[in-house]
Order: sequence, then structure tokens, then C-alpha cells
Amino acid sequence: MYRLLLSLAVAVLLMGVAHAQEGAKAQLEKSPRHGEWVKVRQGKREVQSFLVFPEVKDKAPAVVVIHEIFGLTDWVRSVADQLAEAGYIAITPDLLSGMGPKGGGTSDFSGEAVRKGIMALPAEQVTADLNAVADYVGKLPACNGKVAVAGFCWGGGQAFRFATNNSKLKAAFVFYGTGPESQADLARIQCTVFGFYGGNDARVNATIPKSTELMSKAGKAYDPVTYDGAGHGFMRAGEEPNASPDNKKARDEAWKRWKELLKKI
Repeated sequence: MYRLLLSLAVAVLLMGVAHAQEGAKAQLEKSPRHGEWVKVRQGKREVQSFLVFPEVKDKAPAVVVIHEIFGLTDWVRSVADQLAEAGYIAITPDLLSGMGPKGGGTSDFSGEAVRKGIMALPAEQVTADLNAVADYVGKLPACNGKVAVAGFCWGGGQAFRFATNNSKLKAAFVFYGTGPESQADLARIQCTVFGFYGGNDARVNATIPKSTELMSKAGKAYDPVTYDGAGHGFMRAGEEPNASPDNKKARDEAWKRWKELLKKI
């Protein structure tokens, strides 16, 4: 029975992703901004990444965008494009690069296999890939050297964790992701961690008090905001044509807050 319920839950999530993908693909096709695929070297690995540039006069800060448990989707790429629209260089790596059954990345997986592939990624490899991508984008001629990280769902948790492993980050934006539980790990954070959570996401929200306590003990800045009535994944769900009013409102308010925070890094 448990496996049946889990399969049904995953199916519902994937249907939501499919709907979001359609709108995201259309948005990317209409975007006037320059987007390109780049391969970032990390040891013997090549991390396939989608890079988007803003249309601005001066050098801009950059944001590393970490994808959901569904891998590098068109929706995540559209988030990068929206960040570029706001004036920031955005790069989103496919952390499944080279891990597919055919040697590829996210596109090699389908359905539940994507989630399993993500969960099987070695933590050290994820950190090394993200460090390589952050270093790459921070050294681009169009970048002013300031780099922040953001992530959604699984990627939100990875963004929080990455802040413990990269002291050069200017900010970490965690969208409905859980935080590290090691006091020693949190002590290494050198930037403010900003949290964005849905009010109807009890599983993730149950971890916020602990993260608040641990960050406080470590003397680190943690600023979580919860959006009433919104569910897990509201940044994606809030863009769907049939989005609930609460998800849409949360998505709009979160984007506004995110852009205001980015102006301060």
C-alpha cells in the first residue's frame, strides 16, 4: 500500500512538472536574452550547464541555480532566464551530467528514475560540481565576481549545504529545502541564508525551528519566511495556468523578495 501511495504521489508531482514545463519552454523560446549551454570541467567530469546573460551595461553578480529532484528541467532553465531578466547572470548545472544510463544527464532518465538518480548522487561530487560551476561563472568577464546560490526542493537543501562548503558565496537562497544538522558544518557558513517556505509544507517546515536554533548557536544569519497557504514547490506551481490563489500569491511575493535581496549582495 505504501509503495502504491508513493507511486501515486510521484505521478501527481510529475504531472505538475509536465504542465510547468510547457509554459517554461514557451518562455525560453520567446526570451530575447542570450542563453547557451556550457560544459564546466570538474576533475575528469564535465558538468553540462545552462548559462544566461542579462542585457545590462555593467558587470553583474551571478547566481548558481540548483535544480529540483526532477533534474535540469525547462522550468529551472526558465528561472535562470527570469534572473537574467532581473539583471543577473544565471547558471544552472545538470548535476546528473555523465550519470545517465547512456552517459548523459537528466535527459537520459525518465519518470521515477530521475528522482532515484538524484538521490544516488555522491554528496562530495555534488559539492565539487557546484564549486566548479561557481568558480566558472564568477570568473566570466561579464561577472563582477559576486556569486550567490539558490535552489528548489532537493536543490534548496543543496543550496543550504553548499553555503557550508563555499566561503565565497554572497548569499544562499533556500526554497523549501531542509538545512544541515551538523553544528560544525553550519559554523563554516560565511553568508546569510534566506529561506522561502510554503505554509502547507509540514514535512519541510518541521525542520525550520531546528535550523533556526543551530544557525543561532553558530552565530550565523538565517532569515526564513513562510508563505501562508502555499504548498511545496509553489515557485513552480504558482506559474501554472490553474495555479491556486495561494501558490500564485506566494510565488509572486517570493520573487519580489528575492529580487530585493539580490540588489543588496
